[in-house]
Amino acid sequence: MPRIIPIRDLKKTSELSELCREAKEPVFITKNGYGDMVIMSMETYEKTMLMNDIYKKLDGAEQSIAKGEVVDGFESIRKIREKYDL
Repeated sequence: MPRIIPIRDLKKTSELSELCREAKEPVFITKNGYGDMVIMSMETYEKTMLMNDIYKKLDGAEQSIAKGEVVDGFESIRKIREKYDL
């Protein structure tokens, strides 16, 4: 379940840091009852960026397949082996 805290709690930096690490997901900050910011631990940020990169690459691959831009797997491996003398 997402953690939601008021902006005034940003003053409690040590507690907020611990909360972000424990939550392992973004923590939402509200101002006057409305969403204002999102903070997260470095670990959560890095995992999020990794997943975004994976989704982006998968989308690109799916677009290539839809356009018919495909290569035979065995032929591709053969070319790599030739290139690197494997």
